[in-house]
Amino acid sequence: MQQKLDAFARLLTIMDELREQCPWDRKQTFQSLRNLTIEETYELADAILDEDLDGIKEEIGDLMLHMVFYARIGDEKGAFDIADALNDICDKLIKRHPHIYGDVTVNGEEDVKKNWEQLKLREGKKSVLSGVPRSLPAMVKAYRMQDKTKQVGFEWENSEQVWAKVEEELAEFREAMEQELPFEKREEEFGDVLFSLINYARFQNIDPETALERVNQKFKKRFEYIEANATKGLQEMSLAEMDALWEEAKRK
Repeated sequence: MQQKLDAFARLLTIMDELREQCPWDRKQTFQSLRNLTIEETYELADAILDEDLDGIKEEIGDLMLHMVFYARIGDEKGAFDIADALNDICDKLIKRHPHIYGDVTVNGEEDVKKNWEQLKLREGKKSVLSGVPRSLPAMVKAYRMQDKTKQVGFEWENSEQVWAKVEEELAEFREAMEQELPFEKREEEFGDVLFSLINYARFQNIDPETALERVNQKFKKRFEYIEANATKGLQEMSLAEMDALWEEAKRK
């Protein structure tokens, strides 16, 4: 434990030194760091998807640096410091885990999640969806909203009902396309299809964001194989020629 505390103290010291002595670090604000933090978060997500343990370690360090950076700026503004942030999360964890730090009994993971959402409402949250960030990618946001409303009982009884909803939404989208309804209506119906598919994936314990990203990577790898093995420019190739290389990439 002391080794971990020493490492964190070292990072705090370096952050103080950089903020005081480095022109780039002195210039940074909450706003200027925001996009960089988002980028680092996605780099961590990529490393996790690749199961790259060295990469995960590196990206954790990068994100820790950002958290310490934000805390240092908050301290300069007289608003909060790193101790305030850490104590706040410690207090929140203790309060929201009464089955560990209190006398509440749970029967499993789902009970824990339900208690978590109920405690948030008691703390003054106006909606179970208030904790879902507006800037989340749409697919992740849909999954999170569905999972959160489940905790208060807004949920289908079984996956067959959810699949029936998928088929219903597919039929409505197809009808909208066949009838050439206004673009906004076709877009809405397509969104309904995606939302229902995400819900079905959730019932099957499939993370749709991860599933789609794995397909993205597979597509990228196979198309890059076509580019690397094409005997002429892609613009000069027929679809059949490119598809032959695609099938070759699949076999390899």
